[in-house]
Parts: sequence; structure tokens; C-alpha cells
Amino acid sequence: MDLAVLYEDDAVVAVAKPPGMVVHPTYKNWSGTLLNGLLARYQEPRIVTRLDRDTSGLVLVALGADMHARMQRDSIAGRMKKEYLAVVCGTPIPASGSIAAPLARSADDRRRVVVDPAGQASQTEYEVISIGEGVALVRCRLMTGRTHQIRVHLASIGHPVVGDTVYGTPHDGVPRQALHAWRVAFPHPTTRALLEVEAGLPPDLQQLLRRQNLTL
Repeated sequence: MDLAVLYEDDAVVAVAKPPGMVVHPTYKNWSGTLLNGLLARYQEPRIVTRLDRDTSGLVLVALGADMHARMQRDSIAGRMKKEYLAVVCGTPIPASGSIAAPLARSADDRRRVVVDPAGQASQTEYEVISIGEGVALVRCRLMTGRTHQIRVHLASIGHPVVGDTVYGTPHDGVPRQALHAWRVAFPHPTTRALLEVEAGLPPDLQQLLRRQNLTL
């Protein structure tokens, strides 16, 4: 597998995951996953930041159980800052804000996540970067790390991610949700120096931005 390595040392690796790639092997996907590729190249890789199959972008990988535990502690303590880019339907008003809505698995379909007062506390900060015709480019910062958090939160305020067939509607411009893990800033697990890594937009999202007259 040709991994797009963005950063690499003895403790941590950052790679850019393309859309359509599954992160972990499942009973439906035993091979061709990101973890399969990592295992062929590194000893004891452990994924820290997980992405949905159709979400592109930056994935952090710890090399070893100890490094993984340290990075997980930093993430839980809020020392890991994760930013995403999303193209959404419409334009959120106000242009920046915070979505605080508890999330839980749907009782009707366990593959879906819904806003539920009995769910886990969840918060997403957002900022509109560019406005096109009927769509907008939004930067999102995760304050918590729940499954499908950005997708559900944006849909809950009436601005689902473009192309999200689960929480929104299909879109002719992109065959998957237009969501990209863009930047991560975190303390290095051994040196504690601040590291910032960025994953550029993949070709399908670059084309979508051009067609929709959106600028980053």
C-alpha cells in the first residue's frame, strides 16, 4: 500500500487517508484497510484518530502501546486540537458558533447517531470560511470526539454535510460526504513539543470547491 505519510518519527506517524478506505479491518473488509498498510510498514501501529470510510484526511498513529496511551490521555484532556473542513448545505447563521448537543446511538438503527438528551455531552465549534451558491465551506473544531459528531451536529442545525446520504442527501458534485480531517495539533508523546500536521484536500474536494466557487 502506498501510504501518504505526512509526519514520521519513532513514536508517532501521521498519514493522509483517502476517501473510501476503511481504517480498521472488519468482517466485511479483511484487507486493503489503512491498518493493513500500517502493519506492513511499522511495528505495533495503533491508530489514535479514527475516520469514517468516506471521510478523508489526517490520521494519527502511535507506535506502541505506551505512545498510544499517552496520546489518548492528551486527547481526553483536551490537549489535542482537531480541525476539519466540511462543505455544507446552505450557510450557517451566525457565521461562527458552538453546537452543544448530546449524542447517542439511534434505538432504531445502531449504525446511526442522533441528538438525544440522555446521550454523551458533545460540542463542535464551527466557522464559515467561504460561501458559494447554496453551500458553504465550514471549519469545524472538535471539542469532544463522538462517532459521527460533526455530521450529526451540522445536520441538527439544518446544514448537513454535502453528499452525506445518512444525515443529509446525495449531491451530484461529490459521491461521499464532503468532510475532511484537516489539521491536528498535539504535544509529542515523548518530547512534549507541540506538533502541528496538516493534510491537504484530496482531488474530489478540490474539484467540488472549484465548482461551487468556494475558497480556502
